[in-house]
Amino acid sequence: MISIPVLKVAAFVLAGSLPGAAAPGPAPGSAPQGTAGPAAAENAAVISITVANPLATARARETVSLSLAGVLKTVPGFDVKRSMVVDAAGKEILSQLVDMDGDEAPDELVFQTDLGAKETKTFKLKVGQRHAPARDEYKVYGRFVRERHDDFAWENDLVAHRVYGPALETYANEPLTSSGVDTWVKRVSKLVVNDWYMTDNYHHDAGEGADFYSVGKSRGCGGLGVWAGGKLHVSKNFTSSRVLANGPIRLVFELAYAPWEAGPTRVAESKRVILDAGTQFNRIESTFTGQKGTLAVGLGIAKHPDSTVKVDARSSSMRVWEPLEGGKSGNLGTAIVAPMGTKLEEHHGDLDYLVVTGAPASGPLVYYAGSAWDRAGRIRDAASWAAEVQGLARRLAAPVNISLAMEK
Repeated sequence: MISIPVLKVAAFVLAGSLPGAAAPGPAPGSAPQGTAGPAAAENAAVISITVANPLATARARETVSLSLAGVLKTVPGFDVKRSMVVDAAGKEILSQLVDMDGDEAPDELVFQTDLGAKETKTFKLKVGQRHAPARDEYKVYGRFVRERHDDFAWENDLVAHRVYGPALETYANEPLTSSGVDTWVKRVSKLVVNDWYMTDNYHHDAGEGADFYSVGKSRGCGGLGVWAGGKLHVSKNFTSSRVLANGPIRLVFELAYAPWEAGPTRVAESKRVILDAGTQFNRIESTFTGQKGTLAVGLGIAKHPDSTVKVDARSSSMRVWEPLEGGKSGNLGTAIVAPMGTKLEEHHGDLDYLVVTGAPASGPLVYYAGSAWDRAGRIRDAASWAAEVQGLARRLAAPVNISLAMEK
């Protein structure tokens, strides 16, 4: 379901002329008038996209991510901003240009497809009139919620989450300092964040779902801290946020956490979250500054009454299954999944189930965190949640193979 390679953009130039300039005559060696020149040829080019599933299990709503640097290497000068993806029948597929670094230029193009076991599909990328997505085609959304004490909330068609901002720390009625991750349960595929904040009654299920999960000072669903001296050292609430991409298929945003004392060191964190449509899981990339060498980081899930936890070394994951509100609001599965082979050391405490792993000296610590509600109908029990977590681990270990070629 998830395919998120980390890729960077290459610079490109679109052919054009200066406003008000006289039309120049043919340059020496150029194509005669009425004949397609190099720019026209590049924009008329069609790129074949081959997507292959190496697994003997199907992948539903797999996100295919194309590096635009790779597109431009295949066809230099290709007009990526007007590119469109079509399937084998020539029908356009919903796609999204994604800015991954905040420079307001696209770095990737993403679209989704279903792949059967060992199946290979071919698509085409060509220049044309890109489809403008309708509102109901947007399956991801996230925003800073100033009116709710600086929350940042986000969702896709299956899950919703929020984290707490600076205003909540000094809220007179109920101040809270926590970098834990809240999870909201939903049984509808439509986007609900704005509606729930507007009615300000999201702890009550009116048929769409609700916020039944208790975070407090815990790590919630996938929050972290620095493990030092046999204890967890956590930051305060996030201090700033920015959204890089906001649908219809992929959401990308970043949160900054101010430096905090973490045992013998003082660190700060920049957290990038990527959520695609059709998945229970967020990809989280946490980059730390201030540490010397490898940093021990604890990844946590809140510890609630009657919950059960399983740390699975084979899939490098920790999953929890728990009743919500004593079972009257159903059951919730939460999980953390690290790249296959990651060593996870258990250090469960009073507030959290905790696994400790090493963050690299440079670059981000990457892991996935997600949840599922049994009343949403997709994940119905602890066994199916275990299968979902293990399936994600297998897909991460065997990403789809993508190749590009210019059609002759």
